[in-house]
Amino acid sequence: MNRKKLLEFRADFLLLTVAIAWGVTFLMVQEAINTVPVYAFLFYRFLFATILMAIIAYKFYDKINKQTIFYGFILGSFLFFAFATQTFGLSHTKSSIVAFITGLNVILVPFFAYVIFKDHVRRMVFIGSIIAVVGLYLLTMSGELTIGYGEFLSLICSALFALQILFTDKYSKRVNVFMLVLFQFLTVTIYSLIFSLSLDDVTFNISINNSFLKAVIVTSIFATVYAFLIQTYMQQFTTPTKTAIIFAMEPVSAGVYGYFVGNEILTSIQVFGATLIIIAVLLAEIKLKKE
Repeated sequence: MNRKKLLEFRADFLLLTVAIAWGVTFLMVQEAINTVPVYAFLFYRFLFATILMAIIAYKFYDKINKQTIFYGFILGSFLFFAFATQTFGLSHTKSSIVAFITGLNVILVPFFAYVIFKDHVRRMVFIGSIIAVVGLYLLTMSGELTIGYGEFLSLICSALFALQILFTDKYSKRVNVFMLVLFQFLTVTIYSLIFSLSLDDVTFNISINNSFLKAVIVTSIFATVYAFLIQTYMQQFTTPTKTAIIFAMEPVSAGVYGYFVGNEILTSIQVFGATLIIIAVLLAEIKLKKE
């Protein structure tokens, strides 16, 4: 295995750990937002993550420039408004439908990559994207898919997540990764504070309990600082389309964790859907000789 292939394989493996981290913390977030408003929770999660990132990245402060701040603002905007449209979508349609439509970013990434940047998408990666969409449908869907306001918002959310993945691929190769992640977090923190003060009942006088503290600490460290630092750094060595396919493992890990820890039920159809997503990830690793 040559060095380039080895770096790509390492990147894909570490991105898989990111998807697992997101899936495992999903249940914690659900429990936390039962007692704390969504945007208030996002504010504290990303505030803590921003502080941690500022400490981790202190050696790179001399790399701060207008380009880095601008790129961080763009990525942070994509990320926050993806969260926002997903949250509003959940108030208008079933969570299973929102989960499925959000997961459609797995097919939007190669489409945007070709349309916006004229990037070549390998055949097996494209096939893997389609299989992942089928797997996502079987894993997440539990209701009739219609086109309403909630579904429309979820589609916007999916597009924003796709753009975040795609532009992370471009920006991570141009500026310091640590500073890029820091300003992305700072952007989400500011947006979350503004939305929380505007829409939530409380922002600062929240009821602090064990579920909230555990969720903020764990998601800040593993699902935010670790996850986005790994994503931003490792996307230098792999493609955005493969990243999207790997991230489709998030609902798989969430389902497995919920089954063993949260006593949730997985049907045979959901297990088959999860299996298809795993197959899609493996297919994305296959490179044909002509490509």
